[in-house]
Amino acid sequence: MKTTVAVGAFIAVILCALMACDCNDSEKKVVQRQSVSVPRVPEPISDPNLKNAFKFTDKVWGGAEPAGEEAFRALKNMGVTTVVSVDGARPDVEMARKYGLRYIHLPIGYDEVPQQRVKEIAKALTELPGPFFVHCHHGKHRSPAAVATACVLNGTLSNEEALLAMQAAGTGKNYLGLWASAKAVARMDPSELKELQVVFVEQAPLPPLADAMVEIDKYFEQLKLCKDAGWRTPNNHPDLEPAHEALKLRELISELMLTDSYKNEPRDFKEWTEALETDVKILESALGGLKTSTDKNPPSQIDATILRVEKSCKDCHAKYRNIPQKKGLNRG
Repeated sequence: MKTTVAVGAFIAVILCALMACDCNDSEKKVVQRQSVSVPRVPEPISDPNLKNAFKFTDKVWGGAEPAGEEAFRALKNMGVTTVVSVDGARPDVEMARKYGLRYIHLPIGYDEVPQQRVKEIAKALTELPGPFFVHCHHGKHRSPAAVATACVLNGTLSNEEALLAMQAAGTGKNYLGLWASAKAVARMDPSELKELQVVFVEQAPLPPLADAMVEIDKYFEQLKLCKDAGWRTPNNHPDLEPAHEALKLRELISELMLTDSYKNEPRDFKEWTEALETDVKILESALGGLKTSTDKNPPSQIDATILRVEKSCKDCHAKYRNIPQKKGLNRG
């Protein structure tokens, strides 16, 4: 009888031990599930004055270039203290100052986010007073890539979250270098980032060719606004006169072709530029004739010409702007 009781007690002890182990394992699994981090997804910022704007982290927001006083007022009301431009165009420093905002200019191209520039942007987002608003022109490609790479480098985001940020902002898959930069970047030792010496400026100098490309993009965007208005002056842009915009674009291209940097460019790059100049001359002439025409419908030649201009730009961008260049040339 004593033996039976002893065996039963022994079995009970074993069962309790097994149950305790199972409970501990279950608790461990729960803890493990709770400790798995959920990737942070960017939150859209709903403000009519800020285009394609997202909140990427608690302190870093981004989007398209803030255009006009209402945009800067919106940034101020949101609590932004530092605006970081990664675009090639000159930042509106005066408007930012009016609203007590600091501007930092750290331009990048569409081909990649160079490692040194990643460090500089990361240092700004780590050490300067935030919250920050990081922008390029449209807010879809360069600014999300800049935020993504810099926030991985300073440990704010993981590479997975960086790619989600670019995806949410609408970064084009054809910008292979930008995606490659976000995938390859790794966290930097905080002490090394702190030791990095950077002089932050409101307006960074650009290579002549990159500067010209920024202006060409600007005039082309203004011509597209005129196109949407039936090749007339847009109601919301009374300062845009179609023929005059074509004239300014043509003069800019002609001046670019006289620079020393252009003369050293590859043959196909020059061919695209020459074709662009020819088409813009045709566009300028047609739009000039439209000013005195009584025909309410613009001739089809104008639309056909602007389509050729757009194709020339896209073909050139695909080879010389959107992918890393061997020479490291930043064409804006």
